[in-house]
Amino acid sequence: MENPKACGTACQFIAPDYPKLEARVHGRARDPARPDELHFGPFRRMLRASLKLPLPGAQWTGITTRLAEKLLASGAVDAVLTMAPDPEDHWKPVPVLVTKPEGMAQVRGMRMGYAPLLALLEPARDAGYRRLAVIGIPCQVHALRALEAELGLERLYVIGTPCSDNTTTESFHTFLDLLDDDPASITYLEFRADYHVELRFTDGRTRTIPFLQLPISKLPPDFFPLTCRTCVDYTNVLADITVGYMGGQGEQWLLVRNERGEELLGLLGDEIRTEAPGSKGKRAGAVKGFLANVERAAGGLPLRRMPDWVRPIVGWLMPRIGPRGLEFARTRVEMKACETVVHLRREEPASVKNMVPEHVWTLVEPYGLTPGPGERR
Repeated sequence: MENPKACGTACQFIAPDYPKLEARVHGRARDPARPDELHFGPFRRMLRASLKLPLPGAQWTGITTRLAEKLLASGAVDAVLTMAPDPEDHWKPVPVLVTKPEGMAQVRGMRMGYAPLLALLEPARDAGYRRLAVIGIPCQVHALRALEAELGLERLYVIGTPCSDNTTTESFHTFLDLLDDDPASITYLEFRADYHVELRFTDGRTRTIPFLQLPISKLPPDFFPLTCRTCVDYTNVLADITVGYMGGQGEQWLLVRNERGEELLGLLGDEIRTEAPGSKGKRAGAVKGFLANVERAAGGLPLRRMPDWVRPIVGWLMPRIGPRGLEFARTRVEMKACETVVHLRREEPASVKNMVPEHVWTLVEPYGLTPGPGERR
């Protein structure tokens, strides 16, 4: 951007102040006394949702795409800032400004890699766009909110998607190479809440792989950067509405966070089917096992590998007795919180006091992780 120092004030990975930004965006910070706000941030309501008529080629049913189409068609925004596939590599994200509803069909779906989404904020302003919608992952949305007051926008809608880990597009291709003999034919990849990864192929085939059978141990140690391994905002708490999958049990999971989020959901009218999210299973055992593996990996020790003959059995059991619905989402948030503390202590101990918010210490306390001297801001 024009101001090269903006990153220092906007970056999520320097000294984030979530209570301050949550209060600015939502009118209040998260309230630990309200069910699930400690884990998921401020919200008005949570829903399990799907479009009654799924959009062709959508990652799930197309709620995010449809919201943006509605904003453009109604004239509520001049443009939507989001990611499109690179013409040379459909997995690589490229920032774009979409100004026509029909243009949203070209940007649907998941991509993996890094791209400077917010670099188009100033070109959007210079083009005369004063009403924007932004679709982004948590680190992009954090920076957007930190800069929002300086942008001079008349209206801003923020549609957030959850994110836990990212990597370079090149590294992601390495992962695809390990998944299938013909990785170039993979058109779709999604981590599902039923403990499976779904793949789709150019010839129409689909394939699912249990999480436990993914080749994670074959990936290099730096496959996920330290920033992703120490991110404390899995659920995109500064968005107006979060659209994800973790608490959806096969459908999408919506967190309507503020009045503008309610306005966005209202755009869909009777096109959307909603119900209360479910919750089953218990997370403590899964989080403890994850923490033990993270501690071993952070200490340079090999991960404890499950015998191959056991993997299909456990893979069959997990969708049936493991955490599901909201409990699955709580599990992932607590896993990420534990991972944050362990990796920061080992690799950037001086940053612990600035990068670990108070609510994260509350999340990890049941697992024996408590702040040491100088680790609290």
